[in-house]
Amino acid sequence: MKEPGSVAQGAWLVAIDLDGTTIGETEEASPAVVTQLRRIERVGHHLLIATGRSAATTLPVLDRIGVWPEYLVCSNGAVILQRDTAATSGYHRLHAAGFQTAAVLEAIRAHLPEAHIAVEDEAGTYRYTHPFPPATTGAAEDQVIVPFETLLDGRAVRVIAVLPDHDVSEFRVSVERMDLKGVTFSLGWTAWLDIAAEGITKAVAAEKVRAVLDFGRDRVLAVGDGFNDIEFLQWAGQFGRGVAMGHAPKELRAVASEITGTFAEDGLVRVLASL
Repeated sequence: MKEPGSVAQGAWLVAIDLDGTTIGETEEASPAVVTQLRRIERVGHHLLIATGRSAATTLPVLDRIGVWPEYLVCSNGAVILQRDTAATSGYHRLHAAGFQTAAVLEAIRAHLPEAHIAVEDEAGTYRYTHPFPPATTGAAEDQVIVPFETLLDGRAVRVIAVLPDHDVSEFRVSVERMDLKGVTFSLGWTAWLDIAAEGITKAVAAEKVRAVLDFGRDRVLAVGDGFNDIEFLQWAGQFGRGVAMGHAPKELRAVASEITGTFAEDGLVRVLASL
């Protein structure tokens, strides 16, 4: 870990989203993106991955890209990992923000009774009511399917509710009717609801990392493409650079301080090359 005051002159904290920003549906980054990621680390900038993915599905992506940042923000800010060569995975869990799940789960069951639910506990273990796509939370063979009732008694860092092939507009209406209190939630491009402890976002977790590394707020760059990146780009853009991908929803583009190209256009490359 860098000591306060040791940030190299001219260095930036470069915080980037994964899916839709760095990698596509095949979970691969373009050669140009990989080249730029490796370059920014080589010249002294500090890379931070900030993703909605679980730690278990983030680490294999890093192995494929060939970058291993000192810190990772996973599960939309609920989990912060720090690089640790003594750990089997190469990282240890530095921080996990938990909350009581019962009220949230009961609200989901009342308004979305057919929803598939996944719960991540404070140790990083997931339990599921139905199988989830492996890329989202973990390998299919590792998914533990349990009755809904067993999820009610305990704490979690993340609750996910998804309705496969469901109309997104109808899903959003159902979520609004839940009137969720005491938690933070974000919606995905599909019928996907992600819930964390109150006040937990990518931005909050990234700010913790920024403070530890002692970067000035004007030396922060964040890039993202989803609804869960709104606070993230607002945080970075307040004094630094908050960049929305060109294909991002209008709500995200509206709060960004900059807009780059789409994923298909290697929009991230353009941003990284500017450093």
